[in-house]
Amino acid sequence: MSTKSSKGLWGIFTEYRGLPREVYILFFARLINSAGWFVFPFLTFYMTQKLGMDADVSGLFLMIIAALQGLGSVVGGKLADHMGRKAILLLFQTLSALIFGVCGFLGETILVPYLLMGASFCGSIAHPANGALVTDLTTPHNRQQAMSLLYLGMNIGVAAGHMAGGFLFENFTRWLFWGDMITSLIALSLVLVFVKDTLPDQEEIEAINESDREGERSARGGVIRALLDRPFLLVFCSIAIIITFIYRQVNYTIPQHLSALFGTDGAPYFGTMMTLNALVVVFCTTPLMVATRRIRPVYNVMLAAVTYAVGFGMLFFEIGVWWFFASAVIWTVGEIISTVNIGVYVANHSPVTHRGRFNSIYYLIQGAGGAVAPWLTGMFIASHGVRWAWPMVFGLALAAIAGFAILGKWESRSRRDQAHPADTAAS
Repeated sequence: MSTKSSKGLWGIFTEYRGLPREVYILFFARLINSAGWFVFPFLTFYMTQKLGMDADVSGLFLMIIAALQGLGSVVGGKLADHMGRKAILLLFQTLSALIFGVCGFLGETILVPYLLMGASFCGSIAHPANGALVTDLTTPHNRQQAMSLLYLGMNIGVAAGHMAGGFLFENFTRWLFWGDMITSLIALSLVLVFVKDTLPDQEEIEAINESDREGERSARGGVIRALLDRPFLLVFCSIAIIITFIYRQVNYTIPQHLSALFGTDGAPYFGTMMTLNALVVVFCTTPLMVATRRIRPVYNVMLAAVTYAVGFGMLFFEIGVWWFFASAVIWTVGEIISTVNIGVYVANHSPVTHRGRFNSIYYLIQGAGGAVAPWLTGMFIASHGVRWAWPMVFGLALAAIAGFAILGKWESRSRRDQAHPADTAAS
């Protein structure tokens, strides 16, 4: 019995076999880097508790940091397409890590939030290069597999890092910064030694142009022109912003609802919920990848929207704290599916000549939905109450489901028309 079960479990993990060696290196690099991701999850606590900032001032700092991350991803995408992926990743991620180190030496001073703006900007410049690296190393046939593995590595690291970060924040605050720096530099050393630069040369570009990977064929001009030439991607990105808007309710609306229902017990319940979220991600990412790998990415993201509609919509019914935990399991399934497949869809529609810049679009999708979610949802809650935010979220999820369904049908029809142009002309 146990032998059979172990073989079944091993069979799931063998789904990651056959990927390029560099993908496995990036898996360990992301795991190590995420395990030391201490500073930003605890930044609000640092500014309010350690520096004594008012909530509005700390919120302003967070908003500026988010804006700089968006700007950095745009800059990083351009640089990655012209200077190479590896050089940009190593240079700017190292700069970000070193700034963290300096912050550790400064201690509790107002200079730290300003320096973290620079660290965030440099780190965000490196992100599109990292994403383009993965796109270069994979094809549409193994991209979901690779991105699923990297997402899993990141979340294993984050789960460990959050536990360690809470201890460091209370007892050894400087080590929040030094730990982030050390793990970043270890991860970067793996990339430096074992990962080659993957900027496509002319031969690779011509090979893709002659293949059936239509969405990845080279494009001329800037990113705006290339994006306009890909209407499927443009529509997809517009709908995906709704998905990220919905997911941001996890860190904004759910804590408020828990506090309203359970008072001081709300924060511990939320912490337990996020632990459950991490466990579901770690143990369910691989099975979900296996179960959905034959489904087109656009329909996978539609499936994620279905889980968001159910998982968040059910919170309107205030049954008990266990109801929130059940909800977390459902929407975490959607988080896994959407995170992996949004990246896959963008990669499959990124011209080989613009991969860095198009990878920045992925980060802009995440940032756009996340930036407006607290503001718009906050105004809605102020007028209608926190409980009524969930029917609003449910409606947005239904709109996203319909949008992805229509986009999927549009794509299928376009493919049929290209495969049978004579039939189309005759009709």
